[in-house]
Amino acid sequence: MSHAVLSLLKENRHPMRIDLIGVAGSGMSGLALLLLGLGHKVSGSDKATTLETDRLQKLGLQFFHGHTDKEVEDCDMVIYSSAIKPGNVAYEAAFKQGIPLVRRAEALAAVMANKKGVVVCGTHGKTTTSALTAHVLRQGGLKPSHYVGAEIPILGSNAHWDAEGELFVAEGDESDGTLVNFHPQHAIVLNIEPEHLDFYNGIEAIKAVFRQVLSQTPGLWVYCAEDPVASEVCSGSQGVSYGWSRDHDFSANIIEMKPDHTDFEVYQKGDLLGTATLGIPGRHNVSNALAAIALATRCGVAFEAIQRALKSFRGAKRRFEIRHAGERFAVVDDYGHHPSEIAATLATAKGLSTKRIVCLFQPHRFSRTQLLKKEFGASFGDVDELFVTDVYPASEKPLPGVSGETILEEVRAQNSRTKTGSTPTMLIARDKVGNALRPGDLLITLGAGNVHEVGRCIARDLPVLEKLCSTLEANGGGVARLYEPMNRHTTWLIGGPAQYWIEPYNETAFAEVVRYLRSASIPIRVIGRGSNLLVKDGGIRGAVIHPKGDFENVTVNGNEITAGAGARLKKIASSARNAGLGGFEWMEGIPGNLGGAIRMNAGAMGSETFDQIVSVRFIDTDGTIKEKPLADITHHYRSVPEFEERYIVSAVLRGSPAPQAEIDTKLAASHQKRRTTQPVGASAGCTFKNPEVCGAGKLIDDLGLKGRNVGKAIVSDVHGNFIVNQGGAKAREVLDLVAQLKDIAQEQRGVQLEMEVKVIGEDHPLPL
Repeated sequence: MSHAVLSLLKENRHPMRIDLIGVAGSGMSGLALLLLGLGHKVSGSDKATTLETDRLQKLGLQFFHGHTDKEVEDCDMVIYSSAIKPGNVAYEAAFKQGIPLVRRAEALAAVMANKKGVVVCGTHGKTTTSALTAHVLRQGGLKPSHYVGAEIPILGSNAHWDAEGELFVAEGDESDGTLVNFHPQHAIVLNIEPEHLDFYNGIEAIKAVFRQVLSQTPGLWVYCAEDPVASEVCSGSQGVSYGWSRDHDFSANIIEMKPDHTDFEVYQKGDLLGTATLGIPGRHNVSNALAAIALATRCGVAFEAIQRALKSFRGAKRRFEIRHAGERFAVVDDYGHHPSEIAATLATAKGLSTKRIVCLFQPHRFSRTQLLKKEFGASFGDVDELFVTDVYPASEKPLPGVSGETILEEVRAQNSRTKTGSTPTMLIARDKVGNALRPGDLLITLGAGNVHEVGRCIARDLPVLEKLCSTLEANGGGVARLYEPMNRHTTWLIGGPAQYWIEPYNETAFAEVVRYLRSASIPIRVIGRGSNLLVKDGGIRGAVIHPKGDFENVTVNGNEITAGAGARLKKIASSARNAGLGGFEWMEGIPGNLGGAIRMNAGAMGSETFDQIVSVRFIDTDGTIKEKPLADITHHYRSVPEFEERYIVSAVLRGSPAPQAEIDTKLAASHQKRRTTQPVGASAGCTFKNPEVCGAGKLIDDLGLKGRNVGKAIVSDVHGNFIVNQGGAKAREVLDLVAQLKDIAQEQRGVQLEMEVKVIGEDHPLPL
């Protein structure tokens, strides 16, 4: 029955009612465009709406959100994608009603039968080459129809039916043997390599499919002579060869390769046709362009038209697509997921980058990962830092022992043999890749799954990072990074990533960074050593500033000490001791910096920070630097409202001359008290403010709550007001434990505990 309905589609005698199951995919959406162009009444379904389904609906598609038996009612034909299997509700409804069920490739071949087809086939490079070929023929005035497996901006859409032109350029898929359905006029064979070995039983079976297609192709067989298997299969009088040698029918010599184009010479039978500029980079893309040049020339397109077409070509989506190109960073995304594609794409990246290449690779399908693991292992030689995700399964079920780690093992083995290459890492999250970037890096995301979303997110945040880097550089220096893990910067060793992490080295750089962030409406947090801080697991949206450099300085002048916001309290106490100044002994052992101590009026042993403050220097909300004396600063127990929105840069503190022995005795007493009464493990200091009735630690001890835990967060056995991270604790565990302690204190003693530790950040990770 399907043969009869396909005959109707080939002849295109009258409009039919056709439904496409899985219409949102790039291949199926292109087919829908063609069928609508031919005048058929088309419906389709998918799990989610996309920009493509929205566009198709405007052109006449009846769209069903989710698959349903209703969509196939009164249909003459139902076309299904490779992702749709028996058991699908629409598929089963069509089968029960006797409606012809047709695979996508069969339908495409039937549509092509209305024209003189040009099938572009091969293991990789099909999308770019078919797009190039269609564009060159269009610029040559031949008005071709086309069908390409990706969005092609220069073509306007991934498929188009032109009633006037004779030619139809289509990307042929060899993955499941349906390539044999095509009976084109001409064929372009790019390469033939072991691939889709879950379907084929080795290279001979793959060659047999290509030979059958060529036997059904009466016109030109344009093939890459650099590929030995393509040369073998395409040998014969119909063959038109292309490659790098002048001995081929068409050849090229690359003159110069730039990030956004490539200049090269074109030869026919050794004679120079002229020079051309291809609007995308890469040696492999010049090879793809030669295929289009060869076919177009043999079809009568003038070389001047070919030159214009190549220069204006901008490539397919996800084919070496530049997502960000700044002064310090670049992000490229590519669909490549076969070892040869990966090697070619990375070679192009290597030719464009003078510094490091950071690669994020997402393996596609378990079967490919297993069968080509050694080839994958040899594909990443041009990478300086490699991250690998787990396998994107597509429609496959997992295979035992096959994962992203399979690729990593092979890369490590290859690197150990050659003693070169990157140290590959299994990806945990997007943040790890973004945090690894350093000025000058080119990040490339590779894979046929959803890995491009990571690159898109990083590219979105890089313009701000670029501006931060340039601001710091112009004002005395500093460091800026993406997605800095906050568990590196809190004494609790807990916290998700900061979207932007900034370390200014001086006041001017700090102030200019604040001005920029304010103008860009980016939230700002300033932290020191993170000793009284809990950062939530989702991290911090916006910027976190961590003063370094000049901010760590401590100087003594008479009875006064001037210290930067980043100076450790322990360092201030030590400097005071060496200068014979008393009053700072309480700072010994407090794991914090001066900026944080001022902001919360930290204290211990009956003293607090503002007992010694003379004046505070800070950056105001407008980015100007100001200074205020103690008398003008309102401060309370563990609270200084003045500095909630202002950023401390330094302060002057006053001590009193005291005998060295007296200072040493007090320092030793402070150190001994902390060592014997406070836990050694990772904590944020006292969790709760002391209520009026008694100390918070004593209250928790009296309630018998020492040792209570949630996950890896536990109430210390040494001091009840300390919650300790036993290793790998999450902020959520700490907060749940805090909630339990507060509830019990309220219920059993009527005491309302208030957290002394500042809690900041997001509960959930920043969205991609």
